[in-house]
Amino acid sequence: MLPFALLLLAIAAMPFIHKHFWEHHYHHISLGLGIVAVIYYLIFLQAGQRMLHVGYEYLSFITLIGSLFVVTGGIHIQVKGEAKPCMNCLFLLLGALMANVIGTTGASMLLIRPWIRMNKYRITAFHIVFFIFIISNVAGSLTPIGDPPLFLGFLKGVPFWWELENLWKPWLLVVSLLLGTFYFMDRANFQKTPRLIREKETAHETWKCDGLQNLFFLAIILGAVFLPSPWRELLMVAAALGSYLSTRKAVHLANHFSFAPIKEVAWLFAGIFTTMVPALDYLQHHAGSLGVDSPLKFYFLTGALSGVLDNAPTYLAFLTTSLSQHTAADGHVLSLDNLADLQIYMGLDGIELMAISLGAVFFGAMTYIGNGPNFMVKSIADKSKVETPEFFTYIWKYSLPILLPILILVGWLFF
Repeated sequence: MLPFALLLLAIAAMPFIHKHFWEHHYHHISLGLGIVAVIYYLIFLQAGQRMLHVGYEYLSFITLIGSLFVVTGGIHIQVKGEAKPCMNCLFLLLGALMANVIGTTGASMLLIRPWIRMNKYRITAFHIVFFIFIISNVAGSLTPIGDPPLFLGFLKGVPFWWELENLWKPWLLVVSLLLGTFYFMDRANFQKTPRLIREKETAHETWKCDGLQNLFFLAIILGAVFLPSPWRELLMVAAALGSYLSTRKAVHLANHFSFAPIKEVAWLFAGIFTTMVPALDYLQHHAGSLGVDSPLKFYFLTGALSGVLDNAPTYLAFLTTSLSQHTAADGHVLSLDNLADLQIYMGLDGIELMAISLGAVFFGAMTYIGNGPNFMVKSIADKSKVETPEFFTYIWKYSLPILLPILILVGWLFF
């Protein structure tokens, strides 16, 4: 697991220690550490099939992220007005609702550019952070489409509307508290900007949306999510290619579109996906011995590991552990691979499934690598010359003092 720890440390520290070196060699570092894990599994463990499976998961991940990046990059949304605090809160709320229809990744890629533009004369780091908190993460907990762990649960047999029926109260609480906190911070920021500057910056703006044909390609990608591989990936690539070729150059220029953000995410997550395999495998084999025997423990431990590992396999690992602690009427231990067992489990202890689901989705916002859209949003903001906090700054200045107390409150109230 050392290469995984070293990669996380490099992502967190290298921009501080030697930013120029990191910008030119991050892909070499990521690939090099990833190769160490691959060689270990191929030669020492004779587990090439495991790495092949991870390669497939990475391909699916980057195909989804990349196709959404290309398609939404062809949609230019121009807003009108000063982006007052109330308007910003309404935008985030609408984005939170949209995340459950087109996923946190889709909503993040579609809305981050207009979010930056509408706040361009006063945008600061906390605007990007709260966008990640709300739209890229906690918002997507009401449907299986919202976030990958929930979609895996749906594929295993969790009913489509289960999240909406059972998770809407904690969803509403967290979104409301984050929006309320954002409002007061944004209000202070808004009042610092002289009115003449605000009026000058927004006087020429009108409501406008270009590249609407890309909504068709967006619908294709969202529909492809439900198809088996490789048709899913092929259709997503075809949609991205169709979008790129059919979008006018002026729209891409207006969005400052380039492939640099997706290139950075592709290289870094190639290393993350491979180096985290030992950590995930360790979790899979030892989750039952971690002493997780209550909903509150499932919530926090699933959350803690989802903040630094891929939240989808973490969700499956703890859901498997939770089922194994229950037995059916005939005495057999429940298994996640049996649909009838899952239905029995949900009837016996739906509260543990709630805890695991919320832990996997909510805590993905604790770090930049907790969920795929997080790093993509940061990368797009960086390329747009917007100030974003570095890895550790994001955690100690925003995640720990703002997000974590809210998530602790959820654990105390519901579990």
